[in-house]
Amino acid sequence: MKKSLLLLFLTFLLNLFNAQTITFISEKTNKPLPKVSVFAKDGSIVAFSDIDGKIDKQLIKPEQEKFRLVYENIVLAEIPYSEIDRDIVKLDEKIKDIEPVVVKNNKPAKYLLIKGNFNAYVTVNNVLNCYVDGIATYVFDNKNKKVKDIKIQQYRIFSLEGATFEKKEVGVWDYRMFLDLPKLKYAGNLEKYNNGELKVKELKTPTKDEIEIVGEELQEKELSILGYRLFDIRVIANFSFEKDSKKSLRDFIEYNSIEYLKLKHKTEPEYNQIISYKNFYPTELDFSNDKDIAEVKYDKKQGHYTSKYWEDASFPNMQTVFSSFFKDDLKEK
Repeated sequence: MKKSLLLLFLTFLLNLFNAQTITFISEKTNKPLPKVSVFAKDGSIVAFSDIDGKIDKQLIKPEQEKFRLVYENIVLAEIPYSEIDRDIVKLDEKIKDIEPVVVKNNKPAKYLLIKGNFNAYVTVNNVLNCYVDGIATYVFDNKNKKVKDIKIQQYRIFSLEGATFEKKEVGVWDYRMFLDLPKLKYAGNLEKYNNGELKVKELKTPTKDEIEIVGEELQEKELSILGYRLFDIRVIANFSFEKDSKKSLRDFIEYNSIEYLKLKHKTEPEYNQIISYKNFYPTELDFSNDKDIAEVKYDKKQGHYTSKYWEDASFPNMQTVFSSFFKDDLKEK
């Protein structure tokens, strides 16, 4: 009798847990779809699926009416609340061929250069605050696989009208200061993440292998600095490699990260949720004894480019998604 009651209770808990999440699944492969952004009708990003394709169902509110689902920088669908308020939502992710990374020189040298496209953006209380994209080259030491330098060749930068710096109103700040490129510190040494302090999980998809690393800080107690309060810091990083590869820098095909931070001035009653998204997509790999690559100064006050690189069909242009919501309020600097 006791065993039956225990099984019944465990089944109840399992069903309760499942009911609290929504899982995005590929129609083509029946595999989970991680990194799906869920936009509400006002342009706010209310959820982002984890490596298991799951989001918290409590983040989806009926008053938001309809939702736009974005995957791989492309709008997959726009669906009403009735179609997303389910345990499983199947999506046609329009599988596209992964552009092969062009190997320009296969002869080992002092440096390994990985050139690619990037975008990054910051939301404040789920609403876009600023955005940047461009082309950059990461310079790795070919011996220890550490990043020696990041060279930006071109970039453009945007922010929403109305962002200001009011010392005691964190929610209205311009957060372009957070628009940094991913550091890719251990991209060539993934074993460094297996230190017991981070959660590491792997997902094999039909086209690539993905590794998710999750770290947390200030979960129990806030940190006070010069009148400001920081709390609940979380970082979720995702490295993608060629399917069934050794997961070396030669196999590296994508990087994504989300950094969460709750921030407020001591006079503010509630925390502001700051979220920073960073993405990098390699396009070229080269070996060289020279790291003096042409670059531009990364000035977050204004962009610097010589070509309309964002018009390339393979470029991860999230600016078009944001502009569809914010129109002329999203201003290029």
